[in-house]
Formats: sequence, structure tokens, C-alpha cells
Amino acid sequence: MRKFSSYGPVDTSLHYFVPREKLIEKAFVQLMGENPDKGGHYITVWAPRQCGKSWIMNKTMWKLAENDQFHVLKLELEHLKTTEDKDRIASNIAEEITKYLGLKNPGVRNMDELRLVFENKLLDKPLILILDEFDALAEEAISGLAGVFRNIYNNRRNDPNPSHKKEYLLHGIALIGVRSVLGIENVKGSPFNVQRSLHIPKLTYEETCSMFFQYEQESGQKVEQEVINSVFYETQGQPGLVSWFGELLTEGYDQYVPDHSRSITAEDFKYVYEDALNVLPNNTVLNIISKARQEPYKGLVLEFFRTKEKQLFRFDEKHINFLYMNGVIDPEKTQDKTYIRFSCPFVQKRLFNYFSFELFRYMGKILEPFEDTSDTITETGLNIKNLLRRYERHLKKNREWMFQDAPRRKDLRIYEAVFHFNLYEFINSFLANKKARVWPEFPTGNGKIDLMIQYAGKLYGLELKSYTDDSDFKISLQQAARYGKTLKLDLIWLVEFVEYIPRGYREKYEQEYHDEQNSVTVKPVFVATGE
Repeated sequence: MRKFSSYGPVDTSLHYFVPREKLIEKAFVQLMGENPDKGGHYITVWAPRQCGKSWIMNKTMWKLAENDQFHVLKLELEHLKTTEDKDRIASNIAEEITKYLGLKNPGVRNMDELRLVFENKLLDKPLILILDEFDALAEEAISGLAGVFRNIYNNRRNDPNPSHKKEYLLHGIALIGVRSVLGIENVKGSPFNVQRSLHIPKLTYEETCSMFFQYEQESGQKVEQEVINSVFYETQGQPGLVSWFGELLTEGYDQYVPDHSRSITAEDFKYVYEDALNVLPNNTVLNIISKARQEPYKGLVLEFFRTKEKQLFRFDEKHINFLYMNGVIDPEKTQDKTYIRFSCPFVQKRLFNYFSFELFRYMGKILEPFEDTSDTITETGLNIKNLLRRYERHLKKNREWMFQDAPRRKDLRIYEAVFHFNLYEFINSFLANKKARVWPEFPTGNGKIDLMIQYAGKLYGLELKSYTDDSDFKISLQQAARYGKTLKLDLIWLVEFVEYIPRGYREKYEQEYHDEQNSVTVKPVFVATGE
């Protein structure tokens, strides 16, 4: 029986897969050319990591190889990523091409001589070349290789001979990478302006379902539709993560042994998901976190957690481009604009957990010895308003040292998200050993943050906002009510962060708001940050 495979190219005889035939056909046509006598195209194949680039190009390679009028060769370049000398890289590529094709090596010594490998004096028929992990190479090598390929392409276009009689027989080439190679990150400009681009998208909902349906057919074990829906929602079809959850649910791990005698249920997913968030390593996610925490990208990621303003997605802004190509963010198209959103809820939660713990792994003394907490927590429930009052006092008392090393914007003000991380860690610390569960939710993927607390059989929802003005506050009350309805709650808390609160304003603003349309009561509470 096949299995889910979450890392590396999929073997269709061993693993569940999505055919993606249209993408393979598109790559095939571009490399072969609409009219092969005129030559194929030189293309870049790009997507964030673990989206199936290599697998799709492997399938394309085998389809191309069915035509014996062409040499078809795919080279892996990751082993050259630590080599800085562009001439050594060119020499290595020439050596591998001639070795695998059984040709005499013309003795390429530098980048300029690489063209010799593609001349009709050496090649006996046109070559379609696929270079994987191309963007792992040093920037100077990328630029140099791109220049060679561009010159060959232009020479072939200007050569009136048929494809198999041209001076250079590099018929088509595919450069595979996690970024749109040779574009935004090449400070000298792109010398590869002849290429076409093939983007590998994430899996659709239907494609995600099909992988689990394959498992059901081969194993005989039912997977509840709610589980599949949750996997797609949390991953947004990121192929590596979809298959990872498939692995965890069907094969298990140290803390979870699946019961194959019954259906995989929503409770199973909930159990596995909690471990995936907190205790299980995943190379794709660890790579995403490593990119998000780097400077100068860290500040931009923290800005994405802002609750008031969406940020426009601009592919040609190099920091946005970097985070997009490394799987941190995605574009979100509205009617007239495109905004930034996190790539999927699971990644957003992992990043929220990472930054909150990194910044506030020590929260100071939460309670004094023998302190009476009965005004806040009892065996039957929580008083959220008093919990937030306790947090505000703790923030005021410990603010100076707690935020001493907190990341700040260019105007030296602390990022809004930092206070959300701080509140989250405070509540976690206060409810430690209380048989409570606290977790963040992100309904929109681009800033909106809610903290959920489960205690004594009750669910509490806290929607976090930053106060700006009266009109926005009224909108926030209505939004909180609508969100409370989606959670099937008749009461939700709106937590408004603000620098300071003038005397008398708490009484004015902290009034219950009852939304008749949604039958939800919203209780606003203001938290003064003291900046």
C-alpha cells in the first residue's frame, strides 16, 4: 500500500500524488516549443519550497524523453551551492553534461567557454536541459550562466537553420528555483530577459481531497470529510504540509498511534494538530521560521500581524518577494487590490507561537504568594475582565524590563503584535496547571487575531484590536459580534489596546454592545500599554 510523502520528489508507485497533468503539459509544450523546428523556450520554474517543482519537472523530463530526436537531461545543482567561483561551477556543469550524454568534454575552464558544450560540433542532436536548485548557486554564477543561456537563445533565434542544424543545439532549458530566478534579487539586473515563467501553484481543494480518497480506496479506512476540510484550511493546499498531516494521521508518531479499525475523525485531527503546532519538527516549517526571523525581514513579518491595516502585496518589493518565495506569505486578491496574507493558518500560528515564546519566554512573577485569585478564576469559570485588568497591572509594573529588547519600528515604537504576544504568554502563564487551553486564531490570515481560552467546559473568545477612533471602534464591535456568531458564542470579548485612557473614558467605552442581528453580546475591555 502506498503512503503519504511530505519531503522530496514523490514516487507515484510508493506515494499518494496528484497528477497535475495540465502543469506537466504546459512545461512540456514550453520546452519543446509550439513549433519544435523553431526551437523551445528557456523557462524558469518557481514556487516556494515543497510545492512539487522537482516532481513536475521529473514527469516533464520523462515525457520529453519519449522523443528520441532530443537529448533530455536533468542536473541537480544543490551540491554547488557553497562554491563561489563561477568558473568552477561552469566547468562542473560542462563535465556533468558531457558525462551523462557520453560526449567528449571540450575542457571548459571558465564561464565564457561553457557555450562550447552546446555547439553542434559536440552535440549530435538538440538538447533540452533542466537545472534543479538553480537559485542555490552564488549570485555571480547565476548571472554568468544566465548570460550564456541568453546569448545562445538569441543566437538560435537569429539562425535561419532548422532546430537540429543551428550552431547551438540547446533547444530548451528549465531553471528550477524557489524564487523567480534572475529577477528582483539580481542587483545587476536580469540578463535572462528571454525566459518564460512557469509558476507551480498549491493544491486545490479538490486535489487535496483526491489524495485522501486514494488513501481510503487502498487502506479501506474512512477519513471523515471534516478532517480533509481542516487539513486544506490549515495548509491552504501547500503540498508538503498536506502530505505531512496525511503521514501523521495515517502512520502516527511517538505520541500518537492511529487506530486503523475505525474512521479518522475530527478528534484525531485535533490531537495531531496540537502536536504539529507545538512539538513535532517539520523541515518546511522550520525553513519558513528561519526566513521570517531573519533581519531585515523580521520587522516586516511583525507588521503583518497588525490588526487594523492590510498591507499591499508588491512582488517587485524585494523583502515581500523574499518572504513570498520562501512560503511565509501569499497574495490575497480582493475586488480591486491585492493584499498580503500569511501563506496558511498553520504557518501563521507557528510563527505566532515562535515569536511570542522568543520574546517573552520569561514573564516575571505573575502572582504573589497566597494571592487571592477568586475574582478571576474559580472551578466553574473565568472572569475575563478581571483577567485583563490583572494583565494591565502586570504590564504597567514590568513594562520597562519586559520590553527592553522588544523589536521596534523605525519610529522606535513597539510593534503592535508584540503586545499580542505578551498578552498570550501572560494568559498562558496565569492558567498554567489549571487544565486550561489557550490558542490563537487568525480568521482572515492578514492581521486579525483572536485568543481562544477553553476552561471548565467553556469557550471564551477574545478579539484583539488596537484603538484608533470612535468610528473604527464601532465597526470593531460589529465585527466581533459576527465573529462570535461563527464561533457559536453568545458572548465575545473585544480587547482594545491603547497607549493611555483618560479618566472617565473606561466607563464610557466599556459598555456592553448587543448585536440583535447576530444575537451576540460584545464586552469591550481597554488595555493601556503605557507607551
